[in-house]
Amino acid sequence: MSYYCKLGFVKRKRICQRLGLMGSKNGDSPRDPDLEPMEAVGRDTAAHQRRTRLAHAQERAQDYVEAIAELIVVKGEARATDLARALGVTHVTVVRTVQRLQKEGLVTSLPYRSIFLTDTGRKLANKAKARHATVIAFLESLGISPATARADAEGIEHHVSPETLAAFERQLSAGQPPKSQRSSRKSATKRRPVSIPSPKQ
Repeated sequence: MSYYCKLGFVKRKRICQRLGLMGSKNGDSPRDPDLEPMEAVGRDTAAHQRRTRLAHAQERAQDYVEAIAELIVVKGEARATDLARALGVTHVTVVRTVQRLQKEGLVTSLPYRSIFLTDTGRKLANKAKARHATVIAFLESLGISPATARADAEGIEHHVSPETLAAFERQLSAGQPPKSQRSSRKSATKRRPVSIPSPKQ
């Protein structure tokens, strides 16, 4: 048996600490300066992933309350069958989701009765609808067709940050095309042939 193996745990730990293979006596791990930028990037990535997971968790609730509000406006009520048809899901899925939304205080419903939004549900529906409209309008301002803009907005609206959404609204309020379109217009203007007057006789 080697000399290192014969040493006790405490002595082996001290040797590893001196060699930098373990943390110090106070429990701190040895720091590598080259790893700090990578750790910062890792923390940012983790924060982004948490925000994405939270957006996914809220996505279904927002879709449901928005669809319920739309059905109430169009049909005067929101039934589970109509909600299933509007969202492209099964009746069972609607029933289970509505039960969860009731627990969250977003909707009220009784068996075999229509579904109604609470005050909290209405506020969430109005917020989701406004965000949806902003994303669609911004995409259309880029020259994207209305059908494609509506389809893409279904995924974008749940993950767009308040900062980005505010930038969309500022761009739309300014009534100016995005920079990419302005630069392309400038290029087109530069390429436009200029008529040279003929010399005087």
